[in-house]
Amino acid sequence: MTSPIHIRHHEISLVPESARVILRPFIPATAQRITTIIGRALALSEEEAVRDLNAVLKDFDARHVDIESPMLANFEKVVPYLFTQRPLSKERKLLIGALFSGEYALESAALFNPSIVQHPDQGGVPAGALRFIMSLRATGEGHISSIEFRTGLIDPEGDIRLDPISRFVTAPELDPNPSYKKTPFVVKLHEMGFDNGASADVMEPLGENFTRSELNHSVLRIRRETLPVTQGLTSTLSCIQWLADSNYEMHFPPNLPMSERIIFPVSANESNGIEDARFVRFTDDDGTVNYFATYTAYNGHAILPQLIETHDFLNFRVLTLNGADVQNKGMALFPRRINGCYAMLSRQDDENLFIMLSDNSHYWSDPRLIMRPAEIWESVKIGNCGSPIETEAGWLVITHGVGPMRKYCIGAALLDLQDPTKVLGRLSEPLMSPDGDDREGYVPNVVYSCGSLVHGRDLILPYAMSDHASTIVSVPLDELLSRLVG
Repeated sequence: MTSPIHIRHHEISLVPESARVILRPFIPATAQRITTIIGRALALSEEEAVRDLNAVLKDFDARHVDIESPMLANFEKVVPYLFTQRPLSKERKLLIGALFSGEYALESAALFNPSIVQHPDQGGVPAGALRFIMSLRATGEGHISSIEFRTGLIDPEGDIRLDPISRFVTAPELDPNPSYKKTPFVVKLHEMGFDNGASADVMEPLGENFTRSELNHSVLRIRRETLPVTQGLTSTLSCIQWLADSNYEMHFPPNLPMSERIIFPVSANESNGIEDARFVRFTDDDGTVNYFATYTAYNGHAILPQLIETHDFLNFRVLTLNGADVQNKGMALFPRRINGCYAMLSRQDDENLFIMLSDNSHYWSDPRLIMRPAEIWESVKIGNCGSPIETEAGWLVITHGVGPMRKYCIGAALLDLQDPTKVLGRLSEPLMSPDGDDREGYVPNVVYSCGSLVHGRDLILPYAMSDHASTIVSVPLDELLSRLVG
């Protein structure tokens, strides 16, 4: 057995904080229940409504940056059930909104599976230092996962500090009229089995770039003009609307601290969670820099890999991925094109590591097997722990392996820079294994990461401890590469 690689553990512990809450709709499933609750609020005098609202605000206002906006938004969700034509005061609307709202503790159960990238703003950073953004999977009641962010600095000596964390969290504003590209939209309809006359009639009048309002108008026209209304037509139009809901845009205010920004599930296919976002700083051939993240959307029954795009971590675009081989968990995009092609690590069979090459970052097919489990600690299955990192020796891939007793360890492999289907080397022993406190948590015996980076001659590796909390270590890059090429 070779001697272990010298790993530096930083005194950083990111643990779940139950006090970080957002307001979510809390609406009964039946119309009768909704109208009964509304009736009780309408039966109050104006003075009673103001009194009761003030009591709610006194109890909850200090827990939120802006409590009124989500309360009014939840009021709007039950407007169709109002049975009065008289105008309502803002105070009564807020009180009704409060009756259909509830706090949700985003990270009450876990704060785990981090990834780390260079911050897009390096202004004022000392020479030899690096400002970074770290994403984390936050999980609360009902095991619903969302994405949170932290920022920090790696100084020239390799010490790491995190910026202060706000006790507040804020959901982004959704764009009510996002835009879409026609070709990938049509391709996805075909993959879903809805490439038929009805979908063609909806899509035909739309331009190559179209908006949600234009799509809604086209759907409504086909619904009116097509008789009889068959089950097939209804299913096709519902699928088109579902696909549109799954591709959306969202925006945060520019002055909002990074730690207050939260990406919470929006579409139906991610209703039970946004899981394991793998962020990567992508530099295109023309020098343009964007940030992408692949993540797993989960609706409680099925998973669907999706893609997040942003250039500033203020404005985000969420897209479905296309291609017959967009499946399973753990897709990770390379940080640049290789010989003109995008490249993606994947795991189609829930066991082995694959690579896909494509001329379109939204369309993936033809996976090629590059690694199978080789050692006992990874003998159940292997996968990646984030996007590959370019080094002079090759593409450094941090891996995870599952072995006996469902124990997750972190490993590493090296791929050829010009032909990443070639494996140049891999660790025969884990880089990190769950040990001591690392092995106790929501899911015991797990160390796991969704992305690391190289700074100077150190690999900066954030990782989660047993699906509960997260920390950061530094690994000497030269020592790791020598093991891989040796």
